[in-house]
Amino acid sequence: MIKKVQFVLVLLTALMFLNSGLNKIFKYFPVPDDLPEKLKAMDEGFAAITWLNPLVAVVEILGAILLLIPRFRTLGALMLVPIMVGVLLVHITAAPSMIVLPLILAAVLVWVLYTDRAKLLPLIQA
Repeated sequence: MIKKVQFVLVLLTALMFLNSGLNKIFKYFPVPDDLPEKLKAMDEGFAAITWLNPLVAVVEILGAILLLIPRFRTLGALMLVPIMVGVLLVHITAAPSMIVLPLILAAVLVWVLYTDRAKLLPLIQA
């Protein structure tokens, strides 16, 4: 049962990251008008760094695809954690009222890494 719950949560998380990455490339969802001003300013600042959005988009898309493949799920989660840290920091500083969804996505990634911790231990053991 737990594996099924984890799969559903991972599937939803992967779809969120896939949508986010594809939207960075194709811009099919406009920026909402009701975003906090600080968040809009931060978004414009990130957009000024021309290479950053395509890089983040590729990592989000690739990480989402890897999350969906059980053998590579841990690698996908590892790829998405740095992006998730950035998302959390942006929301903490610019839009704390909108932090619920990023916290849920981060929790799913942490859960994936925790359940696959045996694969990660060789990376940190000397």
